[in-house]
Amino acid sequence: MIMIPKDLQLFKFSAYGFLKNLRFFDAFIILFFRQQGISFLEIGTLISIREISIAILEVPTGIIADCYGRRSSMIFAFLSYIISFAIFFFFPKFSFYIIAMIFFALGEAFRTGTHKAMILEYLDIKNIKHLKVEYYGFTRSWSQKGSALAALIAGAIVIYSGSYKYIFLGSIIPYILALFLMISYPKELDGEIERKVHPNFWKAIFINFRDTTRDFIRVFKNPLLKKSLINSSLFDGLFKTVKDYIQPILKAFALSLPVLLFIKDKRDTVVIAVVYSLLFLLTSYASKNSEKFKSMFKSLANAINLSFIFGVLFIILSGVFYILNLKIFTIVCFILLYIFQNFRRPMNVGYISETIPSKVMASGLSAESQLKTIFVAILSPIMGLLADEFGIGLALIILTFLTLLVFPLIRVK
Repeated sequence: MIMIPKDLQLFKFSAYGFLKNLRFFDAFIILFFRQQGISFLEIGTLISIREISIAILEVPTGIIADCYGRRSSMIFAFLSYIISFAIFFFFPKFSFYIIAMIFFALGEAFRTGTHKAMILEYLDIKNIKHLKVEYYGFTRSWSQKGSALAALIAGAIVIYSGSYKYIFLGSIIPYILALFLMISYPKELDGEIERKVHPNFWKAIFINFRDTTRDFIRVFKNPLLKKSLINSSLFDGLFKTVKDYIQPILKAFALSLPVLLFIKDKRDTVVIAVVYSLLFLLTSYASKNSEKFKSMFKSLANAINLSFIFGVLFIILSGVFYILNLKIFTIVCFILLYIFQNFRRPMNVGYISETIPSKVMASGLSAESQLKTIFVAILSPIMGLLADEFGIGLALIILTFLTLLVFPLIRVK
């Protein structure tokens, strides 16, 4: 078994993932919006606004990261998240939720890819880049442990307060701790800071935008790389679109149980919290053992392709079981989907980093992030509209079947 060096920085990387995933709203976000009287289409619209905002903000936040370093970028990210959570709590109105989503998007734009780049920088400094799948899988496993704990704490908050909105107030605390953690990171993880100076501020922005666009286009001139990026981002985009629809399914399942009657109307909260906690413990194990999963196949590409197909089939089956009112099997399919996603993610990061030339690594990872954002922005309102019109089950089947049709075009080799 390959051992990764367990030093202070590995602890910090893991602590970042743990704290970052203490988003107490994750297990209840759809139910929170529904409690506020928001339709599935409006929920999809909010998600689409968030993803479009991320795409738009990628360039200006990238300029800030280039000029002031990765640590500063991460500090800006957590400040933006904290503002977003505060708006969700204090201003319960659709129009304010749009503003909150934009601040959340600002945090995502500052953060996405930046921390991975810091990890890769550290592996390069320590000359252990050959351990990137194992190293990233280990740190990601702590992210999932954070999610497991967050689900239980969120359930306790909802039961105690009687409202979903307090989960946003609670989420501010771990993000303040993460903010101080970022401040403690060593300066060497900033990488090479590029200051593209121009007397005219707007001209400087234009120059950076032009250079980023050129890098983005250059990345997509490589057919092999193009397929690997689309394969990764399309699956992740589909996963992000459908993953939270397990919440109303879990709620309906909990209310149908002939047990837990002593807690009456809080059965759904207890079941959701426990299922999410167990779910994230399983995904933590999956992430940590991604390398073992990969070794079961002839090649990394083979593992990525088959996990794509299985993941998509689990979504289709979950829709079929939902229509047949077999909610327990729907939930099992969602759990398997989460597990495969966490097998896939470290493998995708490893595969893409091997495919992208080192000189365009940053733009390649940025391209994958932006593609994922575009897919979520497109798929989320479609999923919401289909769910409003035909129900969650049929919506899952239709959306996922369309995704499966394009798979032959994006198989990696």
